[in-house]
Amino acid sequence: MAEKGELLMALEQIEKDKKIKKEDILSVIENALMSAYKKHVGKNVNVVAKVDTDTGNMAAYVLKTVVKDVTNPLLEASVQEAKKLGQPHEIGAEVKIPLDTQDFSRIAAQTAKQVIVQKIRESERDSLFDEMKEKVGQIVNGVIYRIANKNVIVDLGKTEAILPVSEQVFREKFTVGQHIRAVIIKVEKNIKGPGTVLSRASTELVKRLFELEVPEIYEKVVDIVNVVRDPGMRSKVAVISHNPKVDPVGACVGIKGARVKPIIDELRGERIDLIPYSVDAARYISAALAPAKVITVVLISQEDKKAEVLVADDMLSLAIGKNGHNVRLAAKLTGWHIDVKSEGQKKQESEEKAEQQTEALEKLEGISDKNIEILVKAGFTNIEKLAQLTIDDLTTLPGIGPKTAEKIIEAAKKSLTKTVISE
Repeated sequence: MAEKGELLMALEQIEKDKKIKKEDILSVIENALMSAYKKHVGKNVNVVAKVDTDTGNMAAYVLKTVVKDVTNPLLEASVQEAKKLGQPHEIGAEVKIPLDTQDFSRIAAQTAKQVIVQKIRESERDSLFDEMKEKVGQIVNGVIYRIANKNVIVDLGKTEAILPVSEQVFREKFTVGQHIRAVIIKVEKNIKGPGTVLSRASTELVKRLFELEVPEIYEKVVDIVNVVRDPGMRSKVAVISHNPKVDPVGACVGIKGARVKPIIDELRGERIDLIPYSVDAARYISAALAPAKVITVVLISQEDKKAEVLVADDMLSLAIGKNGHNVRLAAKLTGWHIDVKSEGQKKQESEEKAEQQTEALEKLEGISDKNIEILVKAGFTNIEKLAQLTIDDLTTLPGIGPKTAEKIIEAAKKSLTKTVISE
């Protein structure tokens, strides 16, 4: 009886430590008893096993149906046999024939032990999976203990994780025994336990590093609006302050770069541009092109989110960046299509456009070179708009009288008509 008491105490301890219900383990033991008996006498036996939840006593029975003539002794009992057992003996009644569990309890105990160990392992795997699942998006520290086909296997203590090639930064090198920090991006269930996937290339790593280094971000005084990244090259981080007294960029940089420097070191020298977020699209685009200084931003189309940016000639290469990565990251950060032009390029475009417009005006019939020069200087170079003007509009120009104005307008209309016919 003492051993049976110990059984229940052991089950209660397992329930407490491993979070496996005592009832589930008792069910395993009962199934093990039934299985063990069937191994002795054959599978075609109707066996019921029970463990008393108060005492731990084990009992097993073979269930048989009372019949007039027994044809299958494994499943049937005669009326006389039922009478001897002192149980209901009418035809069709069910009788319970007690079994001596000592004959096969040892086998049952071994089977139950194996199943319990398996259940404990499953429970631990499930528990570890739940624990790791909650850490998705968080930074973890580990030690590299194996590198297989360039995939890095990291020991996290309770479990292992993989840093696949696709989540590595091209310029980083790894060695066995090296300490590593990475962000968990995915956790999946597998036979060996949780399949944890790490990343060093994710934007989440940049976000979490700033949360660790900048108290204002952790305390939600400063928020990270967006992060875009060219891993190993450059990250752009848009930040906003909810307190007018707190400069979001200054808070992230820290005194003499004390806060941003550890992040740059962790990212192995990757450049970080901190961008003050603005609802003013032009201002936001201008800031996003850092470190280049922008002269003007023209929002060409709000609907299509197209913008044209003008920079000094010596700023063009810096604004575009190596292989276009700076302007590409700025576009990704702001959500705008950005066309960067230098002052020289813009001047050349304007000259070419003016030349094209002058050529168009020169094709107007009966218009003198002097009048064409007056129209170009005044900005009246678009033939379509010229055709829509009134005589009064043109007579405001010096040297253009009513007759000349009428002549210009008619020539413009005639030119448009010719264009439509030729098309």
